[in-house]
Amino acid sequence: MSEGLLTLCFFLFVMATTGAVLLVFRWKAEPRLQDGTLDLPESRARKGLSAGLEQSMFVIGELAPRSRAVRDPLRSQLLAAGFRTPHAPAVLYGTKVATALVLSLVLGWVGLLDKESLSLSLILAVCGAGFGFLLPDRVLDARIKRRRLELERALPNALDLLVLSVEAGQSLDNALIETSRELRAVYPDLAGEFGQVQVETRAGRSRSEVLYALGQRTDSAEIKKLAKVLVDSDRFGTSLGPALRTHSRYLRTRRRLEAQEAARKLSVKLIFPVFFLIMPSIFVITLGPAVLTFYEAMSSTLGL
Repeated sequence: MSEGLLTLCFFLFVMATTGAVLLVFRWKAEPRLQDGTLDLPESRARKGLSAGLEQSMFVIGELAPRSRAVRDPLRSQLLAAGFRTPHAPAVLYGTKVATALVLSLVLGWVGLLDKESLSLSLILAVCGAGFGFLLPDRVLDARIKRRRLELERALPNALDLLVLSVEAGQSLDNALIETSRELRAVYPDLAGEFGQVQVETRAGRSRSEVLYALGQRTDSAEIKKLAKVLVDSDRFGTSLGPALRTHSRYLRTRRRLEAQEAARKLSVKLIFPVFFLIMPSIFVITLGPAVLTFYEAMSSTLGL
């Protein structure tokens, strides 16, 4: 059998197996969909491949067994990554199960075609399942770190806008609304977090609870410090403008010191690539002709 035909058969096998698994999950979820105990996410109103995949991942995540001890930390991680929908944990868990299944099939089939060994194919399938189940978690952690950096990068500019609004005579709520509106085009993540603060405040929660939830939701040390500054100013009745201005100056000073620290570390980090990559090339270029000349002279002298 030719390699092209084997590749086509492998592709069809993986697609057919994945489709069959999705159909099985859909068939098991159909009674729960009809009696209303399983509600699809908001993507059911949309059409297209992405909406269908999201619904399929949600169904798999809801039917796959998992405990509440796993679900609650997962909800916190998804909030830190910017996913606030109530169906996000089920979609992520379904993605993990589907990725594990697909990678298990791919690696198991590759091992069976390459070595024609059933034991090797089973080992590769188990490794693929483990790697596929953990891969979405690594992607989620990377998104959390990237979003945290974006929030902290936008924080000094947001504090400047808050200071201008507060010193102009506006209340903290109106200042947060204006800052969120001004930052929406440039820093949408921080603007969304400020908008969430206003939504929770209008829902009846106290300001201290909302600000504390803001720091916990974003999982950012700098935003937690900002929330503490706002809570302390509201609790003790101190002037908010100078406190925000001092905190903004502190953030910029810390960023400048971190940049200087990174610049000083650069010379130490360059030792290893210089020593292992650049220096051997320099030795070859400078000493290579001398070594060849010396070898030719010794060969003619010794009659080799």
